[in-house]
Amino acid sequence: MPELPEVETTRRGLAPHVTGRRVEDVVLRRPDLRWPIPPAVLRLRGERVDAVRRRAKYLLLDTAAGSALLHLGMSGSLRVLPGGTPLRAHDHVDLALDDGRVLRFNDPRRFGCLLWQAPGTTHALLAGLGPEPLSDAFDGDYLYRASRGRRAPVKTFLMDQAVVVGVGNIYAAEALFMAGISPLREAGRISRDRYARLADAVKAVLAHAIERGGTTLRDFISPDGAPGYFEQELSVYGRGGQPCRACGRRLRHESIGQRASVWCPACQR
Repeated sequence: MPELPEVETTRRGLAPHVTGRRVEDVVLRRPDLRWPIPPAVLRLRGERVDAVRRRAKYLLLDTAAGSALLHLGMSGSLRVLPGGTPLRAHDHVDLALDDGRVLRFNDPRRFGCLLWQAPGTTHALLAGLGPEPLSDAFDGDYLYRASRGRRAPVKTFLMDQAVVVGVGNIYAAEALFMAGISPLREAGRISRDRYARLADAVKAVLAHAIERGGTTLRDFISPDGAPGYFEQELSVYGRGGQPCRACGRRLRHESIGQRASVWCPACQR
């Protein structure tokens, strides 16, 4: 499933082409994706897109009438194409724009979604989420306070969307390696200084992944069709049993919180 850098890469790719454009038509080729597409989505017709935002792993197209809320699921993609571009299999939604192009949502596995957020409200899927990891609200002091009394492994804690959004399995593993913290360490027993290093590592790993266009692990492609390249630079994720790039020791690999986890027992304590 695309993680935060992939979704942010998509947002940055779409925004220059969609922001300020008026939606001439909404074409729904099926009534549902992961969930039924609400009829309120048709309110986009005639509205101008004021902004393309990201919250966690969701994209929002903001208009005066409300916001279209999209999630790419495991295989979804959004692309801006000439209006006459022939349909491919699984092209489920078109937003026809006033410049003759279309914003097209393709989703072979239909695990993505297209929902609606009314003005002045917060959709249930976005309620209760933690801060954005690249925001000023996320730092070592925040992690330290949030972790007190938590006995879960720090990797599980870091992936809790109520603690911080968008730090999925790949980037949690990479940030913990950069910070030198074992993913098995109990969250409530990590010092403020070590959490400061971890917060800085999360920001650095995510920012670099965004710069590199995300991580291509399954189906992710950016709006221009280019894959992400961060996968080529992963230090630990997916490298269980291989030598650590820093010290050469064999990387450990086991499940933590039902998620595959890899770390270096020498570099991460």
